[in-house]
Formats: sequence, C-alpha cells, structure tokens
Amino acid sequence: MITRVNTGIGTQRLRNQRVDPPVTGQPADLVGWLGAVQAQEYHFAKWALALRLAGDTTNAEIEHAFDTGRILRTHVMRPTWHFVTPADIGWMLDLTGPRVHRTLASYTRRQGLDTKTLNLAAASFERALGGGHHLTRAELGTRLARARITLDGFQLGLVSMYAELEGVICSGARRGKQFTYALLSERAPATSRLPRDESLAELTRRYFTSHGPATIRDFVWWSGLTTADARRGLEMVGAGAAAEAGLTYWRTSGTESAGSIRRGVHLLPIYDEYLVAYRDRAAVPHGSSTIQSGPSAVTFRHALVSAGQVAGTWHTAVHRTGCSIDVTPSRPLASAEQRGVRAAATRYSRFMTSPLTLSIA
Repeated sequence: MITRVNTGIGTQRLRNQRVDPPVTGQPADLVGWLGAVQAQEYHFAKWALALRLAGDTTNAEIEHAFDTGRILRTHVMRPTWHFVTPADIGWMLDLTGPRVHRTLASYTRRQGLDTKTLNLAAASFERALGGGHHLTRAELGTRLARARITLDGFQLGLVSMYAELEGVICSGARRGKQFTYALLSERAPATSRLPRDESLAELTRRYFTSHGPATIRDFVWWSGLTTADARRGLEMVGAGAAAEAGLTYWRTSGTESAGSIRRGVHLLPIYDEYLVAYRDRAAVPHGSSTIQSGPSAVTFRHALVSAGQVAGTWHTAVHRTGCSIDVTPSRPLASAEQRGVRAAATRYSRFMTSPLTLSIA
C-alpha cells in the first residue's frame, strides 16, 4: 500500500548517507555502508568520506587507507570510478560488471579492440602485476608493447577498464601523485562471491538503506542494473513504498526517518553521493527561484548545502601558505548559516591540515 510520507526527503538522505550527523568509524566502514562511492575526482572523493566521519579524519589518513588496500578504486558502475571495499568488490563486479561491459562494447568495437586482444591484454597485465607489483597505466602499456600489442592512450584506458571488470586488476598504492594498478586477487584475496540473487538483494539493501528514500529510477541510475532487477531486489529485501510529490520513494527497514535530523550546513564536493546518486534529483531542493542554483546545476561543481537544500557553490585552491575556500551563495545566508559555512570550512582545513582563508560572496 502506498501512503504519503512526510516532507524532507533530502534531509532524510543526509542522515542515511552519514552527512548529518557524521559517524564514528574508519573510512572503509563508511564505504561499505554506502556500497560504493563515486570517485573519479579522487581528492574530493576523499573529502566526501572525511566529512561523513566524526572527528578530524585527514586527507593523509584516507590516503593511507587507499594505499594499504582497505579502500579500492575501480570501474564498477555506469562506468566510472568508484571506491569499494575489498570484501565487496568481488560480488559487486559479478553483479554489475556485465552491464558495464555492454555499455563499453560499442567503444571497444569502434577502437578495433576485439575480445581476443582484450583478453591477451588482461593476461599480460596479470603476468606483469603478479608477485605484488604495482604499475602505472603507462607502465602496463609498455608491457603490452613488448608483447606486440600497441595501443594509444584511449585504447589503453578501455583495455584497463576491461581488465578491471573481468576482476583481474584494481587500484594499487599511489606512487607519489601517480595511480597504479595491482592484481585484484592480491589486493582482495578474501573478497566475497555470492549467487546473483543474493548479490542483487545485498546491493539493493545497501543502496536504499544508505541512500534512501529513493525511487526505482534512482537505483537503476546508480547501479546500472535494469528496472526488472530493481523491482526484484526491492521485493527480496521487503522494502516499503510511499508517495511524495508524484513520485514513489522506497526505503528499507534500516532507512531512518527525518525525526532527529540536524539542519546543518555542508560543503559537499563535486560528484558527492548526495547529489549524483539519484536520477530524480528534484528531491534535493534549492533555495532560489532560478534553476541554475538547483541540484542539476551543481552536479559538476562543489555544492553548498543548507538544511538539505542546495544553497550555492564553493571553490577551493591550494596556495604556498595554505588553502582557500570561496563560497558563492545562491541566496542571502542567515547568520546561523554563515556560522555553519565557517564551521564546514574549518573542518575542510583540518582535513587538509593546512591554514585556511575563507571568503563568502
């Protein structure tokens, strides 16, 4: 039975996503709770984790979790980079990988990469990385060239993604500012493998518990799975539905209501799950009459969020003497909101372990 829910979908999501309030725990615990965290903008994906963790988790601490393999980064959905945990990467790739493969198939065909070439390249990667070696993409390309497989940069990216989806490679430790690849079997030797229905139920439960309330379209967008998969997953986990503003939102038994939610101010990074993990983004309202300040406009920018609403954008830069944050509100901010901006900026400064200069337009 569908009944009408209370308002404040956005603020409920802030709580379930652990933005407000943040939680005590390790970065890997948070990634596991969320299921997967979009991470093509690596630095700001780390900030997305830090702002959800209570205390003063720093950039260096999350970098350490990544370098030691407690958090992995791979193309597991849509396709784009995501953080996942070693425990989850196996069953998640088994579930979502075939769909991503189909998305990439037209690109690989147009680039002249047949299945034989893709598999030869993946086997070459496996040999090169065996024994705990971590190599950059360029170094893997050199190994392919020695095997008489010559690829340009775009082709090499596609081949690397194919090997990720096949469960051969994943992220290795960073080498300075460079990313490396490692064998998945060595980075996640104990990763779980589940029957498909169990994987589908688990991903559905994770998403709607940590990201809900959300629509079926939201989950299909986020996971890359089909609508039929989404409906079956919701049935298996016993999710409940409720109507709000003409849309049907689903939640699991673990999805918290808005009852004790704080209405704080947050400096969310580009591609934050709060903004990008939903197809129907109207549930994240904005405090201006102009659509330019709404959630769609800030998907590709850092967002100032107040009480669950998009209230502007922000920009940060690193300087010789510290870092700066420039905030551009889309509406006048109340005094309490300005204090919230200063508190959020101070938290970012602690994340960076760097002095901060703040400007509010």
